[in-house]
Amino acid sequence: MIYAGVTNGRKRCIAALELVGLGDRIHHRPNELSGGEQQRVAIARALVNDPSIILADEPTGNLDSKAGREIMRIFQQLNAERGITIVIVTHDADIARHTRRVVRMQDGLIAADEPVQNPRWLLEEEPAVVQS
Repeated sequence: MIYAGVTNGRKRCIAALELVGLGDRIHHRPNELSGGEQQRVAIARALVNDPSIILADEPTGNLDSKAGREIMRIFQQLNAERGITIVIVTHDADIARHTRRVVRMQDGLIAADEPVQNPRWLLEEEPAVVQS
């Protein structure tokens, strides 16, 4: 952001950290954060440039189930409230159940493209379907 000449970069970074629930951990170093907190920092880093899409490769792979659910809740919130498309690459069928749609790849080709029946919503209420 410095190289791009962004003048309000610090404010944007703080806002992104607060959005992912890390407003109270702003001055902590990476080795002072849990794996789940480090993953939320990665999401915040992606958010500072106001993306329309986030690509997440195994975002819960090294996390316990509680931290993994928190990451999925954040992704669901970003999709529902900001309309950000989240593309998650995962081998975990349980994580895939937290999405609206699953595209299965095999040998570099699309093998299946299906809506998720009864997705697991971690938000207080099921979000409205955003057409894109």
